[in-house]
Amino acid sequence: MKTSMGGKAVQYVVAYLFMLVALYPIVLMVASSFKTNMEIFTSPLSLPKAFSFETYQKLWEVVPFADFLWNSIFVSLMSVLLITIFSAMAAFYLARFSFKWTAALYFVFLLGLMIPVKLGIVPLFLLMKSLSLLNSLWSLILIYTASGIPVAVFILTGFFRTLPVELEEAARIDGCNNFQVFWRVLLPLIRPALATVVIINFIHAWNDFFFPLIFIQEDTLKTIPVGMMVLFGEYETDWSLLFAGLTLSALPMIGVFLMASKQFMEGLTAGAVK
Repeated sequence: MKTSMGGKAVQYVVAYLFMLVALYPIVLMVASSFKTNMEIFTSPLSLPKAFSFETYQKLWEVVPFADFLWNSIFVSLMSVLLITIFSAMAAFYLARFSFKWTAALYFVFLLGLMIPVKLGIVPLFLLMKSLSLLNSLWSLILIYTASGIPVAVFILTGFFRTLPVELEEAARIDGCNNFQVFWRVLLPLIRPALATVVIINFIHAWNDFFFPLIFIQEDTLKTIPVGMMVLFGEYETDWSLLFAGLTLSALPMIGVFLMASKQFMEGLTAGAVK
């Protein structure tokens, strides 16, 4: 059934309204980063009177923002890399090999979706202490990797199962072993699922506040969400610096999403139509 011109107009209007609602907080955050504290309080919804990068320059001087930024990038990228590698191999095994224990192993991964990792904060703290990983970025990387693998395995296993078995059989006839079938044939075909896994876990690791607060005490090792807390004072808060830091911290997430948005959308809609 063809949609009438009036119906299309309504759809576009609704879509643009949703876009404005989604973009308005981002625009307000960026605009506030160029304002002084007085401007933020007196005219919070207006544009700044003058666009100056003094606030951003001051941000790098007042707090070790370069350290916060590097720590967040390192933790997020390493977590995503480990999650993608291990979950892709596990999903390939679960989807393409049938043994008596395969279903039970898949259920073990699914249990990771049902149990909140924050409930085990005390055992995790004791474990990291025994491994001498307290106040180390690797404690965050290991936790994010362990908590991200279950959902990644769940997503990737479903995608692997949708791929035709004939592709794998043809590759084996040509002399490919299991790893070559996985790396050269099947893995490139699940790029939408990989993009979905990367974006979901990158955003989670980048925005997390809880675990860095618990496991990191040294200022130079803090990530952006915890590091920016130094701008909150007991009697005064420099909101312009805070908004500048939030703007800079949002840029990597926006960049990752823009680079993988096409694959991400394909991953969300895969299987919706034939």
